[in-house]
Amino acid sequence: MAITTNVLATSNAVKLDAVTVSFISSFPGKLNHFLARRLPQSTTRRVQTSCCYRETSLKAVTLFEMPETETSSVSDGVEILRFLKGKNYLVTGAFGFLGKVLIEKLLRVSPEIGKIFLLIKSADQESANRRLYDEIISSDLFKLLKKMHGSSYEAFMKSKLIPVTGDIGEDNLGIESVTAAKISGEIDVIISCAGRTTFDDRYDFALNVNVLGPGRLLRFGKGCKNLKLFLHFSTAYVTGKKEGTILETPLCIGENITSDLNIESELKLASEAVRKLHGSEEIKKLKELGMKRAQHYGWENTYTFTKAMGESVIHNQRGDLPVVIIRPSVIESSYKEPFPGWLQGIRMSDPIILAYGKGQISDFWGDYKSLMDIIPVDMVVNATIAAMAKHSRGVSELKVYNVTSSSHANPLRAGELMDLSHQHLCDSPFTETFMELERMKFHSSLEGFTSSAFNRIAKHEREVKNERGDAESHTALSMKGKRRLDYFVSLARTYEPYTFFQARFDDTNTKRLIQELSVEEGKMFEFDISGIDWEHYIVNVHLPGLKRELFKERSR
Repeated sequence: MAITTNVLATSNAVKLDAVTVSFISSFPGKLNHFLARRLPQSTTRRVQTSCCYRETSLKAVTLFEMPETETSSVSDGVEILRFLKGKNYLVTGAFGFLGKVLIEKLLRVSPEIGKIFLLIKSADQESANRRLYDEIISSDLFKLLKKMHGSSYEAFMKSKLIPVTGDIGEDNLGIESVTAAKISGEIDVIISCAGRTTFDDRYDFALNVNVLGPGRLLRFGKGCKNLKLFLHFSTAYVTGKKEGTILETPLCIGENITSDLNIESELKLASEAVRKLHGSEEIKKLKELGMKRAQHYGWENTYTFTKAMGESVIHNQRGDLPVVIIRPSVIESSYKEPFPGWLQGIRMSDPIILAYGKGQISDFWGDYKSLMDIIPVDMVVNATIAAMAKHSRGVSELKVYNVTSSSHANPLRAGELMDLSHQHLCDSPFTETFMELERMKFHSSLEGFTSSAFNRIAKHEREVKNERGDAESHTALSMKGKRRLDYFVSLARTYEPYTFFQARFDDTNTKRLIQELSVEEGKMFEFDISGIDWEHYIVNVHLPGLKRELFKERSR
């Protein structure tokens, strides 16, 4: 069974298949139960990992409030606020997790910002307007902005956010020529946040959006007479490396990508496959083709492979246009802004945590010591805005920023993530039914994990039969049990490149950017991951946020 897992770096959350949805929807309990049993707001705990003990103070995070700093008072640094004032933007992928947080921060810190044109895939202008209202204006993410503007909130939002009907997958972005001509004279910065982020996506779709999409956006940008910067979101895993140091260098076929890779040939290969395939096998075969081509060239999945080709397209076609590429690692819930724990969808590590908290698994395929490179979404956004301000000064260069956590002195490891999850879930479980959670055990082989998962599912099925008075005992799994086992094995295969990840991301450019900020900017646009308290973030911020999002998913 194919698994569709979204997450690493761009706009969407994990796409859950039917089996996953049935698992999650089976969680009993109410929201009050999820939120009532928090850890005390100020306690000291010790968590043992394979490397060391961490002793940290768990303190409540207060809502972030912008310091009352006028633009004129920022006399040094990158002059972020001065840059933002009056600038106009074209944003793709605005309704995704990262895109929404970026828009919220821009509007909150710079009410005098110009227009933000949002490329929206919709049937007509009316449906684009409706999506804007449903996805952004009415979203709880923007509650601080609602508080700031009061009764004029909707008018403010509609004056700043301009929906543009179009599609990154079409020539000229699918924008009508009259509209394109009008907005091209106003745009100062293009933010490329759209992308297909499913790991095992069908190859033709991933190529069209992740590879050809940036090229289409670049061509549009070259027609924008006032354009100062093209900013593109990629992923830190774009190089395909699993060991050593991953540098902040642009990707280019023939330099740090093998010259054997030919994008035109890949496009023809996918097009030919679409022409030949029909019926129920089409999607499956096109997904298999993407994974096969990715692994042939040394990438772990279709997503990272096509994002690498997309970066190469930008490198080759940008001309003298200033370009910034932001490469985040695993983006998870907000650390502080606009409030702690905001999440959209069930993301990278969350399906494992959910299954563990429900008692469905107590083992996984991976290395306890592997680096779990998580980055809160608000830190990605702050780094992005700082980089945008720094590089929108007409210097023709391509700059890459790894926005990651593994290169710092306190990286989070996979075993520690699950230890912290165990700690939290014992005090504040997903279910109302008492359940003794074991600590997560990591298996070095897929066979070992599969055997353990099989035994756990079989044991559960026997217990259910005994409760029903069914005296028969079978070693074989039911069809439901087989589907569940297939799901967990598929999940383990999908995550294997990350649960055994030992590389570290060089973030020299990102650290230098932090050093260039003024004191005021450092407070207003915080993205120094070295200061993050992982125990506090996982236990007091992320997991409570995950519970809230789980409840929302169930109530939809």
